[in-house]
Amino acid sequence: MTATHSVGRPRPAVDLMPSYRPGKGAAQAEAEHGITNAIKLASNENPLPPIQAIVDAVSAAATGANRYADHRATAVRERLSTWLGVDVESVTVGAGSVGLLQQLFLTYVDPGDEVVYPWRSFEVYPVYTQLMAGTAITTPLNAAHAFDLDAVAAAVTERTKLVLLATPNNPTGTAVSTVDIATLVDGISPATIIVIDEAYREFLDPALGDPVRDLVPRYPNVIVTRTFSKAQGLAGIRAGYAIGHPEVIAAVDKTLFPFAVSALAQVAAIAAIDAADEIALRVSAILSERARVISELVATGWQLPDAQANFVYLPIGERTDEVYLGLERRGVVTRPFSNEGIRVTVSTPDENDRFLRTLAEVFQPTTVS
Repeated sequence: MTATHSVGRPRPAVDLMPSYRPGKGAAQAEAEHGITNAIKLASNENPLPPIQAIVDAVSAAATGANRYADHRATAVRERLSTWLGVDVESVTVGAGSVGLLQQLFLTYVDPGDEVVYPWRSFEVYPVYTQLMAGTAITTPLNAAHAFDLDAVAAAVTERTKLVLLATPNNPTGTAVSTVDIATLVDGISPATIIVIDEAYREFLDPALGDPVRDLVPRYPNVIVTRTFSKAQGLAGIRAGYAIGHPEVIAAVDKTLFPFAVSALAQVAAIAAIDAADEIALRVSAILSERARVISELVATGWQLPDAQANFVYLPIGERTDEVYLGLERRGVVTRPFSNEGIRVTVSTPDENDRFLRTLAEVFQPTTVS
C-alpha cells in the first residue's frame, strides 16, 4: 500500500522502497540495553584507524577545504591506472563502491528493466533496483551459501540490463573464481553489463583470480567495482573505484554528481595506494585472525561457509534474532539477517576473543547443520 504524505509527493518507487539498514553502532546498543563497553562487529570496518601517512595527507588537505575538489579526481585515476596496469580511460572514481553501484543503476536501468543477482547478497541491490523502478530477478544461493552461476545464467534475458555478483559475497563471505565468471559471461549478450562487486577484494584467496586482469580485457561488458573502505580503513571518507571498458566508464562518469569525491578522499586514496605494502601487513593480520576465529568455531562444532572476506557468517536460521539479541545484550554488536544468519566482522584479537566467549554463552552449535 502506498503511504500517505501531507507534504510533497514522493515517486512511487521511492515511497515503497526499503531503506538501506547500516550496522548498529556500539553507542546505540549501549543506550538500548543499558550496558557499557559494547563492541561493534556489525559493519565490516577495519578495526584499526588509518595509517599515519593517510592521516597526514588528509590533515594537510583539510586546509584547502574551502575550495572544490577536482570533480574527476584526475590524480587518483592516474595513480590507479599505474597501480593496476590499465589505461586511465578504463578507470573511474566514486564515493565508495556503493556510490559507483548507484551510478551504474542510474546509467543503465530504466523502469521495467531487469536486474539479476543471487540472493542473499548486498542489501543495496534491491534498494537501487526499486529506486529505478527496475525489476529484480533473484536466484537462490546453493547449499554452501554460494552463488549458483548456472541459475544466474538461466535468469538472464534480453531485458536484463545488469547482472550483479558480489564476490566475496556480503553477507555469506563466499566467492567465485574468474574462470567460473568467464564461463557465465560467455553465455550472456554484450548488451548486458556484468558488475563484479569486489568490496572485499584484498581478503580474497589470490588463487580465485583477478577480474581486472582476467576478465576486463576480454569482455567489454564486465566492470569491476572496489573500495578503499575496508582494507585501507577509509570507510568514513568514501572513496572507491571501478575498472571497465572505456565506453562503459565514460557512460558511468556522466552520472557522477558534482564533486562527489571530496578532496580529503582523493588524497587519502592516493596515500593508501602509495602505502600498499604497509596496508598489506594489516590485511595479513586480519586474515590470520579470520583463520583463528574460524578454527575456534569449527572446533566447537560450527559448520561455516567458506570465508573469503573480513567477516564470518553464522547460518543459524530461525534462531538468528534470538542469538543476535543475546550477543547484543552482552555488548557484542553483530549484523543479523532474520531467519537466515549472523554476520560478524573479524576485529582485533581481544574483540574476537570476546565475541567467541560471548557466543559460547548464548548458543551451543550442536544443532547447526
